[in-house]
Amino acid sequence: MSDAKIIKGKRPHFYETDGVDQLMHMVMVLAQENSAMRDRLDTLEKVCAASGVIAEDACETYQPDQATLETRETRRQAFLSMLFSVMSQQAAELKSGDSKQRFKEVIEEIAAGSIDQD
Repeated sequence: MSDAKIIKGKRPHFYETDGVDQLMHMVMVLAQENSAMRDRLDTLEKVCAASGVIAEDACETYQPDQATLETRETRRQAFLSMLFSVMSQQAAELKSGDSKQRFKEVIEEIAAGSIDQD
């Protein structure tokens, strides 16, 4: 991250909820990167088509086999699992009754010596 620019002065704040401005910044950076990747992919397709490596419509007409579809689905599910991991963890904590308050209570019980530490 040595290429990151440090902006002096106070950052603009648009949203009331903590963290939303940072999240929006991250989404916009990802959107910018996605746009750049699509441009590069388009360039690569056009260069390959112009040099006769592939037909111009090769990507649009490509029919993946079952193994390719399964590999892509596995990769997609892993990505979605990672993307939504925080929400999944929060849902699991709510389901099990975990909370910040319960965490504090357990810490206090450990500090007081009232919980066995096996």
